[in-house]
Amino acid sequence: MSAPFAKLPNWAEYGLIPLINLIVAFLISGLVVVFAGENPIRAAALMVTGAFGSGEGIGYTLFYATNFIFAGLAVAVAFHSGLFNIGVEGQAYIGGIGVAAACLMFDNTLPWYVVFPLAVAGSAAMGALWALVPAWLQAYRGSHIVITTIMFNYIANSLMLWMLIHVYKPMGSMAAQSRTFGPGGQLPKLDWLLAMFGLDNRNSPFNLSFLLALLAAFLVWVLIWRTRLGYELRTMGHSPGAARYAGIFEKRIIIVTMLISGALAGMLAINSIMGDQFRIQQEFVAGAGFVGIAVALMGRSHPVGIVLASILFGMLYQGGAEIAFDMPNISRDMIVVIQGLVILFAGALENMFRPSIVAIFARMRNAGATSTSAAGA
Repeated sequence: MSAPFAKLPNWAEYGLIPLINLIVAFLISGLVVVFAGENPIRAAALMVTGAFGSGEGIGYTLFYATNFIFAGLAVAVAFHSGLFNIGVEGQAYIGGIGVAAACLMFDNTLPWYVVFPLAVAGSAAMGALWALVPAWLQAYRGSHIVITTIMFNYIANSLMLWMLIHVYKPMGSMAAQSRTFGPGGQLPKLDWLLAMFGLDNRNSPFNLSFLLALLAAFLVWVLIWRTRLGYELRTMGHSPGAARYAGIFEKRIIIVTMLISGALAGMLAINSIMGDQFRIQQEFVAGAGFVGIAVALMGRSHPVGIVLASILFGMLYQGGAEIAFDMPNISRDMIVVIQGLVILFAGALENMFRPSIVAIFARMRNAGATSTSAAGA
């Protein structure tokens, strides 16, 4: 995705600007805490200790981060091709249908390590299929991808609810959810990973899908920066005209990009369905698809940045729950406001401070050039 302002050094582009946005977001969040009659320093300490102060807290933080990694990668792949995929939420819901189908068919006959790749394939295929229609409409009918993917979110939610009621819900059950999966449909927890650092995972749902998310991040890095297809995606994102002049088939790039993006979004469903709930039920995505937009922006659409930003948002979710529990004047709604402020500055206002930073760097370069020429004279 082409930068709207002058080029900055990598450390400023990928480190300084996100850090400034984050600091401003937390400063304004501190004002919200003050207006609620609480101490913002204590609130910040509770958030950090709640998210990273115990093995269980870290487990929950990384559990939430797993969803955000998949969502951020899905958004980032589309970004690199100049597309804005707002449909990650819906693609994750449809991906959940694929996960549930694999688990319900084989959970009592096959071990989890056989069902797991089937669920991965099912979720990726269903997510990609759901992204294919908006991609085709963009490529061949000129329909804007933002509008179509937003609309498909609502259709996906309704379709998943219909599947829950008419297909997955057991006979005689009143709840709109499937039966509980057998052992083959349940992913093992990553207790051993935290135990390597002397931490006790306890009751957190931190599970194997976190490693799948890290693998997906690595493969996205390989795709975008080490393959011909990735070069074509980036070229299309930076300059569609130059890409067409170079012989890159625009319609193919749009469809392939959205298929990959949809597949990543679909795999988001594995973490909640196989790793935590052990069933498919309503609202399992819980807004993670939209958080992925802010994650991709804060991470500058780079897999490493996306992983770090996802852990940050995992901290906000887990640490926010601790604040709401220990500070009675701060409700869950106020925690959502704080999370929204971070999303606002990391997303919609992510370029707010860029012109000033660019101007400062330009003055520094001019001053350096002037002193060099004066020394040479």
